[in-house]
Amino acid sequence: MNIESIAMKKLTKRDFLATSALGSAALLAGCGGGNDAGTTPGKPATSAGGRQFITVGTAPVGGVFFVVGGAISDVISANKGENNWTVSAEASRGSQENIRLISSGDQQLSMANSSISYFAARGEGGWDKAYPINAVMTMFPLIAQFVTKKGSGIKSLKDLKGKRVVVGPEGAGFEYFIRPILAAHGVTYDDFEPVFAGQQTSVGYLGDGNVAASFLGGGIPTAAITSAASTMDIEFVPFDEKAKAELIEKYEFYQAATIKGGTYKGIDEDFHGMNVGSAHLICAAEADEELIYQLTKTIFENRADIAAKAKPGRAINEKNSVRNTGVTFHPGAVRYYTEKGFWPGSATAADAGGKATAPAEEKKPAEEAKPAEAKK
Repeated sequence: MNIESIAMKKLTKRDFLATSALGSAALLAGCGGGNDAGTTPGKPATSAGGRQFITVGTAPVGGVFFVVGGAISDVISANKGENNWTVSAEASRGSQENIRLISSGDQQLSMANSSISYFAARGEGGWDKAYPINAVMTMFPLIAQFVTKKGSGIKSLKDLKGKRVVVGPEGAGFEYFIRPILAAHGVTYDDFEPVFAGQQTSVGYLGDGNVAASFLGGGIPTAAITSAASTMDIEFVPFDEKAKAELIEKYEFYQAATIKGGTYKGIDEDFHGMNVGSAHLICAAEADEELIYQLTKTIFENRADIAAKAKPGRAINEKNSVRNTGVTFHPGAVRYYTEKGFWPGSATAADAGGKATAPAEEKKPAEEAKPAEAKK
């Protein structure tokens, strides 16, 4: 798994694809809001009569969002019970497009990176407006950092100044979690030459000396970092502990994380890094409460089936699912978590706007990423 699938650039032409099974090579056109009874084009599906057409937004084919989103779609469809819904998974360019399609009503449930959702919900960081989205479930972490070759002389983020540095694919949205990290260390994109490339390409650039460092990460272990470590001696560029603490305090989507020594060849000591934005499920803020309640219930109570289809689904649990990443939880999701007894008792969805988030302490616990764990 890699971070290219966590946030990808917006499509210039809609790429509606859906899959009925993760292993299937046949892709069908996805539907995001037909005009059957109970649905209206451009409006979120509701529970008020008629069949409900639910489109689950994922990411490009082959990426982890595509795999996990497809598993969720399959499980919702197979365990609908008395719910009269038809579910399909839709391939997309990832978080940024999914957020727009949720807002327009063309998707009803979507995968997104929580750092990107954070700024979209506030209309900040380059978004054209505040997008009315809510969180449904927090899932697996994205643990990433700058990687350099041993002997490069880069011992801190300030040492990136004047260098060529890979900052992810162009238009992918990585800037939403990279810029705050750099700013906390007194660095901006203007201080170095940004190079836009995918993870595997950036490993090649690092190896042949075209760049001094590359921003790499995802689940543990990350394939691109494993590849880099097998072909060259690498090291992680450390975060300043004070800067890291300030980032975690300021932004709910950041979280401390440790990469255990021995995870990657040649890196024998623990690396104290960060989760730079967990994957999460989102929906429209105005989505019907009963519908989101039933979807949350179906996903959570069949999470073992999701994990069997997609290993990152193992991150769906009582602790992770309600973790606050800075995006308001939907009242339907809050109702389910409250009934099950693991929604933090100090937060409710009682006010008129349905505002509900987990309390601040839910964002802080450190995650220890071990090689054997598929926390991707």
